[in-house]
Amino acid sequence: MEARTALHEDVLEWVKKDSRRFLRVNIKVYDLDYTIKFYTEFFGMKVLSRKDFPEEKYSNAVVGFGPQETNFVLGLTSHHNAMDKLDVGTAFDHFGITTQDIYNTVEKIRSNGGVITREPGPLTEGGTTIFAFVKDPNGYSFELLQRPPTPEPLCQMCINVFDIDRSIEFYNKALGMNLLLPKFNATEQQYTIAMLGYGSNLTETTIIELKYNYNVTQYTRGNGYAQVAIGTNDVYKSAAAVELVTKELGGKIIRPPGPIPKTKTKITASLDADGFQTVLVDNQDYLKELKKQ
Repeated sequence: MEARTALHEDVLEWVKKDSRRFLRVNIKVYDLDYTIKFYTEFFGMKVLSRKDFPEEKYSNAVVGFGPQETNFVLGLTSHHNAMDKLDVGTAFDHFGITTQDIYNTVEKIRSNGGVITREPGPLTEGGTTIFAFVKDPNGYSFELLQRPPTPEPLCQMCINVFDIDRSIEFYNKALGMNLLLPKFNATEQQYTIAMLGYGSNLTETTIIELKYNYNVTQYTRGNGYAQVAIGTNDVYKSAAAVELVTKELGGKIIRPPGPIPKTKTKITASLDADGFQTVLVDNQDYLKELKKQ
């Protein structure tokens, strides 16, 4: 029993030392061409890859602010079957993008028929962080944040959770993320948020924002947000850590660690207690696969 406990402690300590970063988040979209146009013209992203699979009746693309080898990117999938309808749902909340001129960006989106759900401004009177919310053509919400140039303009994704303390502990222990700021209670707006990531502050890394909305007891999962991929040096140790933490905090492994048959890239996949999927990808295999594209 002592040896087993020591092994568990070792793997959880290893997670803290593992070399990790957010690689990619995958979502489903209605119209791939129109979505790409919106993201490139208004957000400033670039198309990094695009592939069509006519036999399987779908197309996908990768867009982002820098190469996949170093930047967090968005994977977009569009199904050709009109019956396969997109349902964004309410469980996933929003993405975050930094901009150096938030007012001009918002006006460009507005003048081209975009939906502005919050005008630019601070959260409270006298606040220094200027932000706005817009919706893309698919119904996904994007928070625009006024900031100087940053290494990761695609800077955050926000998910709605039911027990924020449990989620903080899960993402810290199972996935090795740091709590970058103390929890923030927006009592007037009726929510609590927590910011986690792999850096030491909000400007040097993509973050995952956990949001607890007061008195909300149910969300719709939808089929839009698929999963986030995170790099790791060892998917087997990573899976062992996740499996250990799920026994305490909920969630489960949905794909045991091992290579994907076609590409041989080693991955493992899991769900947290709220049903959000994370795929852990071998760092070296990820880079090798990118070189083939």
